Amino acid sequence: MKRIAILGSTGSIGQSALAVVDAHPDRLAVVGLAAGENADRLATQIARYTPRVVAMGSGRGLDRLRALNGLGTATCDGVGRDGLVAVATHPDADIVLCASSGTEALEAVLAAILAGKTIALANKEVLVMAGAIITEAARRHGVPLLPVDSEHNAVHQCLHGREMREVRRIVLTASGGPFRGWTASQLQDVTAERALKHPTWRMGRKITIDSATLMNKGLEVIEARWLFGLPARQIDVVIHPQSIVHSMVEFVDGSIVAQLGVTDMRLPIQYACSYPERWSAPVAPLDLVRVPRLEFGAPDTRVFPCLELAYRALESEASLPVVLNAANEVAVALFLDGRLPFPAIAHVVEQTMNAHQPAAVTTIAEIRAVDASARQAASAIASGVK
Repeated sequence: MKRIAILGSTGSIGQSALAVVDAHPDRLAVVGLAAGENADRLATQIARYTPRVVAMGSGRGLDRLRALNGLGTATCDGVGRDGLVAVATHPDADIVLCASSGTEALEAVLAAILAGKTIALANKEVLVMAGAIITEAARRHGVPLLPVDSEHNAVHQCLHGREMREVRRIVLTASGGPFRGWTASQLQDVTAERALKHPTWRMGRKITIDSATLMNKGLEVIEARWLFGLPARQIDVVIHPQSIVHSMVEFVDGSIVAQLGVTDMRLPIQYACSYPERWSAPVAPLDLVRVPRLEFGAPDTRVFPCLELAYRALESEASLPVVLNAANEVAVALFLDGRLPFPAIAHVVEQTMNAHQPAAVTTIAEIRAVDASARQAASAIASGVK
């Protein structure tokens, strides 16, 4: 029996993780749940899974949870980042699944590593912001970092039992989002409603917009650098609209190993929970006969410049990835609120990066300071966009 704590249990990844628990009640037990503001859904989850510790994103959310009599027998030892840390470090947890969006779980993931927990990482921002700190801590404490993102999970599967010196490159696949093949002029009047209609994946709002701009793939390139220890020149991206091949590894002899599967996040979540074993899956298997074709193409970085901005940030390997992530979060939030046009997301990110002088960041406090400064700069830049 593996005992799991889920950070971000009410989001799409968290709900998929609980579906995996439902499929394997003899192998997985929930000991901790942390949510943002959705007290109603968390109360339902607490009643079903009876965790020992829970957390909410704010005091207001916790008050709502208590008003619903939703705590049950669970304890709540804090809200916000403190609450995430409490859930992530609970002594009964074996695995911590980081499925929360944004940057709030950074301290919690580091604290879980220091407490010796296995980390199942579905959150890109943790490694984008603090890849060197997190991976060094995991190495020092002998803690596995198991990727849950479908692309990195696929690479992990392709690399199983191989030495990194045998790898020529890894290839991350991208669906291309809802605007694949569009021109820059066609993107001028894109609405949030249209951008949220992803062709193959059901995801949260922010990550869906990132997929539409290709920033999601840029963040994954940075994440891959830290997960697999490869430089930017050995991490490529190809557009694969069917989302059947989740990623590939090319070895030094020219052989390419790919991982294929249905588009269901329960599969990579279960892989991270079961590793190094494999369990039967609660999803229908991929039927290759019904897949009409597998297409691959180069990303259009002229129309979707966010991918190139991510490569630029990665190559600096200083504070620039923190700035990239912060500016993107600000710009995406403004777009979703109808206060910024779609093409301006990349503009705000680029101008914020241009205004920043990269410097080494070696502590969480330094990362938080750069993050706060970049958010202020991005907001100011966005306010000048017509």
